[in-house]
Amino acid sequence: MICKVLTVTALLSLVLAQYQPTWQSLDSRPLPSWYDEAKFGIFMHWGVYSVPSFGSEWFWYRWKTGEPAFVEFMKKNFPPNFQYADFAPMFKAEFFDPNIWAELLSMSGARYVVLTSKHHEGWTNWRSNVSWNWNSVDNGPHRDLVGELAQAVRKNTNLAFGLYHSLFEWFNPLYLKDQANSYHTQDYVKVADFFFTSCYEVLLPELYDLVNTYKPEYIWSDGVVGPDTYWTSREFLAWLYNESPVKDTVVTNDRWCSNGCSCHHGDVYTCNDRYNPGKLENHKWENAMTVDKLSWGYRRNADIMGYLTIEELLYQLVSTVSCGGNLLMTVGPTADGRIIPAFEERLLQMGQWLSVNGEAIYSSKPWKAQNDTVNEHVWYTSKNGTVYAITLQWPFTGVLTLGAPISTDNTQVTMLGYERKFDWKPATDKGGLIVTVPCIPTNILKSKWAWVFKLEYVH
Repeated sequence: MICKVLTVTALLSLVLAQYQPTWQSLDSRPLPSWYDEAKFGIFMHWGVYSVPSFGSEWFWYRWKTGEPAFVEFMKKNFPPNFQYADFAPMFKAEFFDPNIWAELLSMSGARYVVLTSKHHEGWTNWRSNVSWNWNSVDNGPHRDLVGELAQAVRKNTNLAFGLYHSLFEWFNPLYLKDQANSYHTQDYVKVADFFFTSCYEVLLPELYDLVNTYKPEYIWSDGVVGPDTYWTSREFLAWLYNESPVKDTVVTNDRWCSNGCSCHHGDVYTCNDRYNPGKLENHKWENAMTVDKLSWGYRRNADIMGYLTIEELLYQLVSTVSCGGNLLMTVGPTADGRIIPAFEERLLQMGQWLSVNGEAIYSSKPWKAQNDTVNEHVWYTSKNGTVYAITLQWPFTGVLTLGAPISTDNTQVTMLGYERKFDWKPATDKGGLIVTVPCIPTNILKSKWAWVFKLEYVH
């Protein structure tokens, strides 16, 4: 238990702060510009669940609640008295080299990374003072995994560093007691009156410790079952935006309560997993999705068909950015600290594509049209008056027909990574373009999977 007295000075600072602990006030905070400019980040789910690496990162919950496939897996492979906690010493991370991870993340073209600090299992990848020995320093790797990666990313790359954190824990006795009391008690959170001693049991010490120690630029909250009054979400966010060491640059998502937060409150709306509405939204949003089709963490029983192809990933990136969102693409490291070749390949392929076509992605804005009006394979972005038509299918007929742009006398069409101009003509009197695309040798064509046509002086 961690206790402290809130002084009159601290109380006054809260009253006089720029952002009050109300959603109306918190939602008035401008989104830090770095996030919208970044467009693409990498999510990394890593914890004790990476040891069994079977099914998904929800392994413990599904085993303990009796799902047959998980029960059978444990029955066949482990002794009868084996407990989930026995996996912790096997989470050794012996091959984890944070500098190699940082280099790979940089090569992916991502502009930010979000590492799991704690998932719903309660295990923390740093030495949380309220996690007893259920953490990566006192158990398992005996290393501060959060701290090591944060240092490597900040030393070797220009990526922003963020942290995922689950508010609840499946089997924490304090949380389960509060849940049984319909969240009318706060033994897991524990907040007393301002004028008395305030005692924090689990949640708030972790959040304050993460922010003050590692200064994340993004806090990706998750695991919300219960109202914001239970989690004291608004009070924490008010401190985060007013007083924390990252108050001017930190970004938060929308998973802070179960009573109307999702898709309504927070800097960035994630709404639900793999959220991609396919249309322009009126608030900044994020498509948090996975390379593995079934799991956010590493899954040993995945085959090659279980991973999204680079074409599928580029569709997610292009359609997301076109509609004003960011893509947060998930890979799951192994328990021994490796990024498996299948994930490595996807990361490097994304980086290869962005090295040619990043001009159409980074710092771009949605255009008047997102998906083209006549060509379903084309999505648009814009920047500084230039329009980018990103086609996910090569125009094998030698003609690219676009319905949305309206040409002018000065219109020019080129392709990123290819210096020559393309001939074009208006599609109709009312608009549209017909672009002539000649045969281009593959050794000259720098993009392999999606191609960006740069349209200048169009409406």
